[in-house]
Amino acid sequence: MNIFEDLNYVFMSRLGKLPIKLPAETQAKIEGDFIIVKGPKGELKEKIHKLVNIDIKEEEIIVSVKDAKNKKERALWGLFRSLINNMVQGVNQDFEKKLEVVGVGYRVSLSGKELILNVGYSHPVSITLPEGINAEIEGNIITISGISKQQVGEIAAQIRKVKKPEPYKGKGIKYQDEIIRRKEGKTAAKGE
Repeated sequence: MNIFEDLNYVFMSRLGKLPIKLPAETQAKIEGDFIIVKGPKGELKEKIHKLVNIDIKEEEIIVSVKDAKNKKERALWGLFRSLINNMVQGVNQDFEKKLEVVGVGYRVSLSGKELILNVGYSHPVSITLPEGINAEIEGNIITISGISKQQVGEIAAQIRKVKKPEPYKGKGIKYQDEIIRRKEGKTAAKGE
């Protein structure tokens, strides 16, 4: 195949061209400038960029762009395919992030929709969980879950930001799978 014969092949988004499968009990529709995906866990809504085309068939969603040669449109192609795929996954199964609280005397508790962190400050820090986000606490592990991948990641980042892990003893709040690069502490000068 001559590359110059089929320029569309050259300018295809590898991720964007993949169709999104709609599982059973999941519906998608377009209302105005928004795509709405409904499933067993709830409903998610996303604004569609004017350069992106979305074609909803019976069992799949196909994302395309008007001009595949334009770099910005190719970027939007992959982005919107990922966003819609995350919406389809989220309405069928919750996304979750696990955070680990490391430190002597560090405690976490949950009071309704209020997450209370006692992490070495003179006062407890409270974070209000938005609608659609749930938290569970098991010992020193906080599990944040919800149908919106973006919202779950954002809340987890806010919780981690309260007390970032430090490199000497590793104290703080970290993602469960995060590896903290440790530093060696200063040692006293040896006498001769």
